[in-house]
Amino acid sequence: MKKEFRAKRTRAKITGTAKRPRLTVFFSNQHIVAQIIDDEKQKTLAYATTVGKKLTGTKTEKAAKIGEEIAKKAKAAKIKQVVFDRGSRLYAGRMSALADAARKEGLEF
Repeated sequence: MKKEFRAKRTRAKITGTAKRPRLTVFFSNQHIVAQIIDDEKQKTLAYATTVGKKLTGTKTEKAAKIGEEIAKKAKAAKIKQVVFDRGSRLYAGRMSALADAARKEGLEF
């Protein structure tokens, strides 16, 4: 319940537009999903996930690989700037690893 309130509080301040879409990240117990969303059109422009992939390493290393992949897909979709939506999670650990890897690949936020 508290997690939902934190996510709503974060998303109340963040919206994705066509010029600057929203990069949202979801962590489950086993997988990581990152999406770039245009909230005005309600469309997912790019996404990267660990589902169905044979990635090795810790979850932090997997998050960094997903960050690199989402940045490459964003570049292919001609997206340079995004708004980072961390949801209910703190910007630390896996979240910061994903964000730093995306920044290294050229994504700005």
